[in-house]
Amino acid sequence: MDIIRDTFPLGFRDIDRLDHLTLAAAFDYFQEAAISHAEILGVGRESMAQTGQVWILSRMSVLMERRPKFRETVTVRSWPRGWEKLFALRDYDIRDASDIPIVRARSCWIISDMEKHRPLRPQAVMETLPLNEGINALPSGAARLESRNNLVKTGERKAAYSDIDYIGHVNNARYIQWIQDAVQPELLEEAEKMRLDINYLSEIKSGETTDILCAPLGETGSFAFEGRKADGQAAFRAELRLWRDQAGRDTGA
Repeated sequence: MDIIRDTFPLGFRDIDRLDHLTLAAAFDYFQEAAISHAEILGVGRESMAQTGQVWILSRMSVLMERRPKFRETVTVRSWPRGWEKLFALRDYDIRDASDIPIVRARSCWIISDMEKHRPLRPQAVMETLPLNEGINALPSGAARLESRNNLVKTGERKAAYSDIDYIGHVNNARYIQWIQDAVQPELLEEAEKMRLDINYLSEIKSGETTDILCAPLGETGSFAFEGRKADGQAAFRAELRLWRDQAGRDTGA
């Protein structure tokens, strides 16, 4: 199965007050698709653990060009895309009932040695998987984000039970909820198009407190974020861009 597909109606838990799919819900869908596809392809959690390896999400970019609504039927797809240097690539999209992609994404994963906690070259694993050459969901996605010196603390989050996944650290989709909660609700609700780029830099474990810092970018309706742990180490960096309509007019933030 080169590309995994799952078709279903959007659930009530995945929309906001104005009946729009949220970014965090899209990340949840993509996470489930990646995990399920890895299992089918023989490189899932247990198979990798037998060789002392684990998948770690390093970067992800999601472009939501239209936000589907409650009970709208969508198809979530995901597929491996080969590798670049130390990164294994995986693409995703969400398609509407007319088979038009309305959400597109690209992720970069690191294959890490479970004992030494060091990245391994991905070729040995990725060469056994479909390359899906030419099937690019978001070719310009998943870039490295730089630290900014104008960030201001807007809040903090303490990693609790519901934040932690089976690996023992904050789940990648939970970071997106934290970012959403740092933005004025009206801006997110009124945005008809949005893009989020995020770099996962260091794990956050249960009980750790993370400061959420934010600053506006040069574009109106755009923000930079950083999650910073108590020791000053950056846990993640992200950039969020919001547009009010399909023509790309901004939110007026």
